[in-house]
Amino acid sequence: MEQLLVDAVIFLAAALIAVPLSVRFGFGSVLGYLVAGAVIGPWGLRLVTDVNSILDVSELGIVLMMFIIGIEMDFEKLWAMRRSIFGYGGLQVALCAALLAAIFIAFGVQWRVGVAAGFALSLSSTAMVLAILEQNRLMDAPVGQSSFGILLFQDIAAIPMIALLPLLAPVAADAGMSSGWVSAAKALAMLAAVVVVGRFVLKYVLRMIQRSGTREIFTIFALLWVIGIALLMHVVHLSMSLGAFVAGLLLAGSECRHEIESDMAPFKGILLGLFFIAVGMSIDFSVLANKPLLVAVLVIALVVGKFLALMYLANRIELPRQHRLYFAILLSQGGEFAFVVMGAAQAANLIDAEQLSVVTVVVALSMATTPLLLLAHRKLPRTRAAPREVEADGQ
Repeated sequence: MEQLLVDAVIFLAAALIAVPLSVRFGFGSVLGYLVAGAVIGPWGLRLVTDVNSILDVSELGIVLMMFIIGIEMDFEKLWAMRRSIFGYGGLQVALCAALLAAIFIAFGVQWRVGVAAGFALSLSSTAMVLAILEQNRLMDAPVGQSSFGILLFQDIAAIPMIALLPLLAPVAADAGMSSGWVSAAKALAMLAAVVVVGRFVLKYVLRMIQRSGTREIFTIFALLWVIGIALLMHVVHLSMSLGAFVAGLLLAGSECRHEIESDMAPFKGILLGLFFIAVGMSIDFSVLANKPLLVAVLVIALVVGKFLALMYLANRIELPRQHRLYFAILLSQGGEFAFVVMGAAQAANLIDAEQLSVVTVVVALSMATTPLLLLAHRKLPRTRAAPREVEADGQ
């Protein structure tokens, strides 16, 4: 208990120092959290060393964020976004995966590894992108709606990605192939069961809670609901954030959604900050010191490759011209779910532990580039008006 309190003090103090400084210099709060994590983590001052447990707890921030977004939406609005989700999202994943795989193979990476890495790194950071959009009140703007649709598709796309990885195994893996498709079928079945059973259960449970007349019961139920569904999704190798979004979507039409949303918001903000601190802590500076050129080349290849693919996509979709550069920068980093896909690639014997550690560093550093690139974007004379115009659209 004492160690937990000490760690909490360290996290809060680091955030209190780093985040205001980062915001003051124009880098945004996310980069401040990342720097704070790098400084206090096992490769910095070693004030906190248990990165994995912190990362596991902090993922609740992403879960609650997606839950709140789901509450604010409904099935009709989701259906209206089908073009953004399946059209733009499918095109983004295909473009980025193909381009990144081609870049890696061109640099001499074995083609199987290149394809697996292309799959994994085509996914952007849901936590980072949505946090930036919310901070700038852009979720309802065209750039926010397009970005959210693509991120939602990415969570869904992780299912076939993981199922296809055994096909890339260097040796025949019939058992792996069959188990991959079985896992995908289980995931889809679980998703359907949650939607069907969840809508039925909510009708009765919410009535019982309303009769109790106790507001905190709503909070207890909401936490049980979202964490329970997120865990069910995790069991079948689906993204917990996708499960949280579905949990919120099922509550979107209920009368208690506003109370639940206001109760969840403080938890979401704190845990989301903790997630970015944990990502900063996960940067292995020994890998960076031993292979600086490799890491630098991979980070540049990832960010530039995704940026080019996203600029092409931005010109194809219905985004205002002045928002396209912002959109491409916003989604240009690697995402937290890349760790899951690359972990599955390791299980399929496509990569080893050393390569996985390099990918982890590359993804974390690519996240740090996004606030820096957005700052540079704001400084460009031609785009200084764009953020204000985007924000005006979002209000």
